[in-house]
Amino acid sequence: MDFGIIGSGSWATALAKILTDKNHGLNWWIRNEDTIRHINERHHNPHYLSSVDFNTALLNMSSDMGKVFQASDVVVIGIPSAFIESGVEHLRPQDWKDKKVLSAVKGVLPGRDVLLNEYLKQQFEVPLENYFAVLGPCHAEEVAAEKLSYLTFSGIDVTTASTIASHFHNDYVNTIVNPDIMGVQYAAVLKNIYALGAGIAHGLDYGDNFLSVYIANAADEMAGFLRSSGAAHIVVGEHEGEEDPITHRKSPNYAASVYLGDLLVTCYSLYSRNRTFGNMIGKGYSVKAAQLELNMVAEGYNAAKCIHNINHKVKSSMPIAETIYKILWENVKAANGFKQIEAVLV
Repeated sequence: MDFGIIGSGSWATALAKILTDKNHGLNWWIRNEDTIRHINERHHNPHYLSSVDFNTALLNMSSDMGKVFQASDVVVIGIPSAFIESGVEHLRPQDWKDKKVLSAVKGVLPGRDVLLNEYLKQQFEVPLENYFAVLGPCHAEEVAAEKLSYLTFSGIDVTTASTIASHFHNDYVNTIVNPDIMGVQYAAVLKNIYALGAGIAHGLDYGDNFLSVYIANAADEMAGFLRSSGAAHIVVGEHEGEEDPITHRKSPNYAASVYLGDLLVTCYSLYSRNRTFGNMIGKGYSVKAAQLELNMVAEGYNAAKCIHNINHKVKSSMPIAETIYKILWENVKAANGFKQIEAVLV
């Protein structure tokens, strides 16, 4: 299997490290020629995870996305959701033909309010059986430090998902396979919204006691949305079928790492850009000022509006996510919004 990675941000760079640490050759699309030159000369990404030292003999880097697609069997999409349309607009349906697409995107495409697989189906005729997602509580900075992390690979073709996952399993990454391709993607979108809200709460000087109640209610709200949108494996404490006789893992539910685990780490971790962005909002920054200060994409900002729009159809009860949307997009004061959230927590 020949892998290609599209993007050179922190998460794309972390995935490149995981693959090359297994001595896996890699086709890597990097937009900026100066970045390619720097990696070739200095063996690290100058902008993200600069502590990671690459064996450049394993890297086939190019600013021509078409060449990376042509050379790869599995294409990993590692650019923020807001930039996907402009990034791939020059590609043709035949460029995607017979490719396995592995999404590392934790967002909805703003303006279209669709997940990446839905966009690729509409624009490039990519069938769902060729689409997979890699998600879970896995900050790029901890991958760079080789701290043990768990990645979940999801797809309706579980056999191929398992094969792809095997290329990422190593001493510091454990891999899990999950068939719930729609549910895990929506969970990844929602956890960014709730993490941004956790940051707002911190910026407003709420304490850990409140935050624990907030996150518990956010997890419940997330499960309700997923149930209403047709996802499976909802009930915590219940598992479908018997545990795997070899790994002894139970079937996934929403207490699993890719759902609750990712929500927890994104709400609590200082590495979380969504939490950091929200913290600035809570301290009184405007959205624009917070964006300039962060200088990275906080997926929860656009996701809040996308989920607000999507939920017009799903019609799930989402007072927490809806209030965060109003704080970010309708100029509701953060303190007033969290007074409303206080009233709905149980």
